[in-house]
Amino acid sequence: MNALRLAWRFLCIANLRLLATIAWRCGIGNVRAIHRFQRRLRKGVVFPPFLFLSITSRCNLRCQGCWVHVDGPPADLTPQEIDSLIEAAHDHGSRFFGLLGGEPLLHPHLWDVLAKHRTSYFQLFTNGTLLTAEHAQRMRQLGNITPLISVEGSPAVSDERRGGSNVLGRTWQAIEHCTQAGLITGVATSLCQSNIDDLLTEKYLDELIDRNVLYAWYYIYRPAGQCPNTQLALTAEQIIRLRRFLVEMRSKKPIVLVDSYWDHDGNALCPAATGISHHISPYGDIEPCPPIQFSAESIRDGEVGPLVRDSAFLAQFRKTIAQKTRGCILLEDPDALATLVESAGAHDSSGRNVDLAELQALPQCPGHHQPGCEIPETDPIYRFAKKHWFFGFGAYG
Repeated sequence: MNALRLAWRFLCIANLRLLATIAWRCGIGNVRAIHRFQRRLRKGVVFPPFLFLSITSRCNLRCQGCWVHVDGPPADLTPQEIDSLIEAAHDHGSRFFGLLGGEPLLHPHLWDVLAKHRTSYFQLFTNGTLLTAEHAQRMRQLGNITPLISVEGSPAVSDERRGGSNVLGRTWQAIEHCTQAGLITGVATSLCQSNIDDLLTEKYLDELIDRNVLYAWYYIYRPAGQCPNTQLALTAEQIIRLRRFLVEMRSKKPIVLVDSYWDHDGNALCPAATGISHHISPYGDIEPCPPIQFSAESIRDGEVGPLVRDSAFLAQFRKTIAQKTRGCILLEDPDALATLVESAGAHDSSGRNVDLAELQALPQCPGHHQPGCEIPETDPIYRFAKKHWFFGFGAYG
């Protein structure tokens, strides 16, 4: 019954042309990309079906725990570099890209790039404070973008977490611009100590539903960067609470709930360890994931396909993580990550030239790998999708 309510909301809220586009390119297209990825894995070849591109370091906010060097000289992937990344992914059957920053709306050539690659599909990670009605109409016209807008808590918490003023008010306005344009609009939340009691609730999900948001993505706050704010990290009990909430609400609320931390049986996983996704920084460095800012290759060294496939650092990262933990090594054992980085000869790719100092200064924090506390998916659609299309892939044996 909930699946029918969810389908009805999509049909009533989203523009039908955009709905057909996401169903074909992001739905069927991603399934095909996963199948090609699995075939490559059987041959020992790893190129991810999903690439996350931090296209700029520019940002108008200063968020707690941000890993981006927003106060340094601006760094952008050039349109030519983004083109080459997209084309390389196309060669591997992959057409879905997450666009991050900084704030990607500050990239000077964003719309030109998106217009050029109309057969690709993009998820735009944005804080929303710069997203205007004109931007929303541009996304509707292009048809190949879903905005994912950050909400980080109450008005006071949002301003403190994001380092701005009236952040939440401007964010709600951006969401309204997008839903009025018929966009398939999502909301992202990095759960931490200051917002979990406000945002991990049925009341909050009901508000998103009332505002015509179609999907919500919950992250676990990961301390990183120059000011990691480790006191905001979740406890082990709060992470289990998050997992239980997701499983229960998926069968109850007509909104898609996304997570990238657990498989269909509730086992923890790391997307970078499975090889399903890797990250390109605004400096062109090829990294395991956005907050782990170490790299041994750059897209400015050659063709991205062979660089990713043949990366000894990424291969060692996947192998080490899969053997050590199913969770997030940045949270659970930053010292082990530092040892891995040194042994692999990777370099700091943060733009701050801090080498391993920031990483070695991080304390251990609870992660989502908690053996014996697995909570399997109960909703049949989510369970089937996770089992067959998105997670695991034999990475853990």
